Amino acid sequence: MIVAGVYVARFYHMSMNAFKIKSTHRPAGDQPQAIKKLVTGLKRGERHQTLLGVTGSGKTFTVANVIEKVQRPTLVIAHNKTLAAQLAQEYREFFPDNAVHYFVSYYDYYQPEAYMPITDTYIEKEAMINEEIDRLRHATTQSLLTRSDVIVVASVSCIYGLGSPIEYEKVHLKISTGALIDRAEFIRRLIGVHFERTNADLTPGKFRAIGNTVEIMPVNERIIYQIKIVGRRMSHVLKIDAISRRIVDEVKMLFLYPAKHFITPEEERKRAMADIKKELARQLIKLKKEGKILEVERLKRRTNHDLALIREIGYCNGIENYSRHFDGRKSGEPPYTLLSYFPKNFLTVIDESHVTVPQIAGMYAGDRSRKKTLVEHGFRLPSAVDNRPLMFSEFEEKVGQVLYTSATPGEYEYEKSGKNIVEQVIRPTGLVDPEIIVKPITEGGKYKGPASTRGDSPKQGGQIADFIEEAEKVTKAGRRTLVTTLTKKMAEDLSEYLKEKGVKAEYVHSDVKTMDRITILTDFRKGKFDCLVGVNLLREGLDLPEVELVAILDADKEGFLRSETSLIQTIGRAARNTAGRVILYADTETGSMKKAIDETNRRRKLQLAHNKKHGITPKTIIKNIKDITEELRSEHDKAVKALLTIDKKLFEKNPKKLIKEKEQQMNEAVKILDFETAALLRDEINALKKRLDR
Repeated sequence: MIVAGVYVARFYHMSMNAFKIKSTHRPAGDQPQAIKKLVTGLKRGERHQTLLGVTGSGKTFTVANVIEKVQRPTLVIAHNKTLAAQLAQEYREFFPDNAVHYFVSYYDYYQPEAYMPITDTYIEKEAMINEEIDRLRHATTQSLLTRSDVIVVASVSCIYGLGSPIEYEKVHLKISTGALIDRAEFIRRLIGVHFERTNADLTPGKFRAIGNTVEIMPVNERIIYQIKIVGRRMSHVLKIDAISRRIVDEVKMLFLYPAKHFITPEEERKRAMADIKKELARQLIKLKKEGKILEVERLKRRTNHDLALIREIGYCNGIENYSRHFDGRKSGEPPYTLLSYFPKNFLTVIDESHVTVPQIAGMYAGDRSRKKTLVEHGFRLPSAVDNRPLMFSEFEEKVGQVLYTSATPGEYEYEKSGKNIVEQVIRPTGLVDPEIIVKPITEGGKYKGPASTRGDSPKQGGQIADFIEEAEKVTKAGRRTLVTTLTKKMAEDLSEYLKEKGVKAEYVHSDVKTMDRITILTDFRKGKFDCLVGVNLLREGLDLPEVELVAILDADKEGFLRSETSLIQTIGRAARNTAGRVILYADTETGSMKKAIDETNRRRKLQLAHNKKHGITPKTIIKNIKDITEELRSEHDKAVKALLTIDKKLFEKNPKKLIKEKEQQMNEAVKILDFETAALLRDEINALKKRLDR
């Protein structure tokens, strides 16, 4: 028979594989001492530690070694999906035999529900759910409930409501060969855990029943499980490849988890619906007292419609807004999140913490403001406010021991870590931080700072004329130049002025479309132009080894764009080239400048001493230019056309079979986070389907 087990999977199906790195590299440079200090701190029970690692020092490899030594499930949080995908791929390469998962928001497009009272504009929630990412999210939670060797790389979506892990685990179905089974009851149970019945091709979260055979595709993998019923028993359970229909294996036991994370047993659902009705009655009385007649009718109609859907099919759009009632939480209590699925002893790593920590801290306030407006105007019940991200204090309480990684940690990390700041300044590659000189802004001016960094005074034309002269030298050597300005307008004007003076230049800033930015960066690396002008976009995430000179205009204008963190990040753009150097244009030395220069020079001296001691000769990093994803435009289209040409004969022979094979290849590419290949295959499949429909 089918058994709904409480914690059965955790006790009977828990994998205990050890974390084991598989790599030809061994810790080098500062990595060995950093690994030792971090591991010692964790074993000593230190709650917060910071890995202060310079660009190119191998922070991810260091953290991987820490995970291997402490053998604990780990959550790695990144500040955007792209960075999370890159990190997940790196960890998968380090730990091929362990469970490494990618957990981000499953929306390709998301417009949250909102109301703007000033214009009386209601914006309905609009979302495009990426089914593949939804599958990866389910794979993540199921691994956390069934394995101990799990690394999850997540965006800040990990602090948003997810549904109770207790209920998610409690209602799983245990399917085993030889067990007693009633076909009709089995189908009802599948529907009860949100599997959809279909007569067409199976996709994750769907099943089909033909005669005494039931075929199911779990929500976490693209594999079909075929259950054959003979009499009132399961005669066998086959694992079948979804594309080729090849039998992969015969399984004796299968644990089938729900197709949705928000799961509520029938009795709990009835209690929750009763609680929602009580809250509705209270809120209607409140709104009537305030004279909000329109709001009364609006709330009554919306809530009763949702309750009818929940009663009939167990689900409604926006059901997460009632999550407090279904979870049995009190008003103000934190929601269940991905963190709730981890065991108590898990380790948290916050990547690029100077960006990620403030992002986590800012999520709650924005969400609450939007929800309160919806409640005040009768679009939602007050309990909708409890469908929210974690407050930062709640996040701190739930994560346990934390490692922050950054080249420029923020005040929070320094305050929390105290003496537990572990430096990783020495690069295994031997690359040295760039030399820094400071030149006055104005013609004939004098820089009032230390003589050790003082450069020549600009001649006629001040900092712009001097920069052009310096850029021309770099261009003649076949290298590139970056220059940062304080405003978008200045970036545009400087770009035009440079062109007039014969310097091939382009600009980038936040008003330039993402795809155009990619094209500009690709052209820059290819040498189609020599100087890139920008504002703060030149700080994090740019890996441009061709850059030999970085110039920072108006470096003494203290502020966000000229803070210690911003200056260090910008200076770091020249750290991928052996001839890298930086010019700061300033008349006075600000506190931020002094700290950034002192820190860069300190790191430079340490690396030079290490190189001399070990006989290391630094070499400029050489990277393939395609890693700025130039295929996303013209190269992408060319590649799709090439694939269509190659597959032309196969399509003519058996078009449906070819499309299925391509879909399988696309899914495999997504599985290993190779999104460039997946995008190519996706567009080829769409083109093939159009041909088929002609």
